[in-house]
Amino acid sequence: MGNKNKLGEFGEKAATEYLISHGYIVRETNWRLGHLEIDIVAQDPTENRLHIIEVKTRASDQEFDPMEAINKAKIRHLVNAANGYIEHYELPMPVQFDVMIIVGTQPDFNIRFYPDAFDPPLATRH
Repeated sequence: MGNKNKLGEFGEKAATEYLISHGYIVRETNWRLGHLEIDIVAQDPTENRLHIIEVKTRASDQEFDPMEAINKAKIRHLVNAANGYIEHYELPMPVQFDVMIIVGTQPDFNIRFYPDAFDPPLATRH
């Protein structure tokens, strides 16, 4: 496994630990259905809402803003994946799209959590 893959794996683990420490229930990590993928599916037990969480991990953010990686194509993919997840498990609940930016190296990650980072577009299955 390459260093980039390991860094991403460590970042997703740090994101999962962060969510659990803040009271979220992590339902899935790296959920896949065909070509669709969701980094983390979580739920806050105080609300009836799924959190679809995209995790971006970088060793440094000096030359790259990880939020720039959340473009229209990525948003469309996440919305389609969320729809696939909801249909697969027959979950009639609203969805919130969150982004977690993990910067640094293990164990010294800087975690930035952006709840409700974007609204889904109206048409997504194109």
